[in-house]
Amino acid sequence: MNACECNGKGDDMRLRNIPRAEGVLQAHPIVIKEENNQKGKWNQIFGNDHPIYIEIGMGKGQFLMTLAKQNPDINYIGIERYSSVLLRAVEKYEEFCGRDIVPGKEGMELPELIVDPELSNIRFVCMDAGLITDAFVPGEVARIYLNFSDPWPKKRHARRRLTSKEFLKRYDQILAKDGRVEFKTDNRDLFAFSLEEVAEAGWTLEASTWDLHHDETMNQGNVMTEYEAKFSSMGNPIHKLIAGR
Repeated sequence: MNACECNGKGDDMRLRNIPRAEGVLQAHPIVIKEENNQKGKWNQIFGNDHPIYIEIGMGKGQFLMTLAKQNPDINYIGIERYSSVLLRAVEKYEEFCGRDIVPGKEGMELPELIVDPELSNIRFVCMDAGLITDAFVPGEVARIYLNFSDPWPKKRHARRRLTSKEFLKRYDQILAKDGRVEFKTDNRDLFAFSLEEVAEAGWTLEASTWDLHHDETMNQGNVMTEYEAKFSSMGNPIHKLIAGR
């Protein structure tokens, strides 16, 4: 079951309902519909047995598309809850592939939409992260990226944070034995909370830093997200952790 909604991620990503979003998402082959039917069969979508890396809360998708272009032997799946935000990711994909037609732009006929052969190792899914175990079988995912997730600052909403013990249990069910979670944020409180949750969940903290861009080891090969570039340009330190079981 697809759980796709129509408001954005974070205050400056909150987008009004865009009428053309659903039509574009249904038509574009980069977006996987009925993701539950792919459970245990994602290798068939990609046509190979390469490892699968997912990003939960992908936003406009620049981070994941950059990785996909750099690593053709890894398959990437971007998960985004909101259709209006995922539309932006599809548009970004078209730009990334060098196509200057914005799919389904107001007043334009929907063009032919294809998966670009030069960037065929990426797919998008519109779903709620809470349903992640419905879309993947145990061991099907090799890595999970969480970038600048909603901090859900109210204590009563702690279970909704993507680094909470509740979500770590879900990740444990789909990750391969040597699978990893990588988390980045500029929110100190959320990062401190995440460090505590990793420990309480019995996971192993493999690496962490409170200032990624000044950590020579952890910053090596770092791919910045749109939020990361914005926050770091404001002088905000970026925090990162890598955890396994």
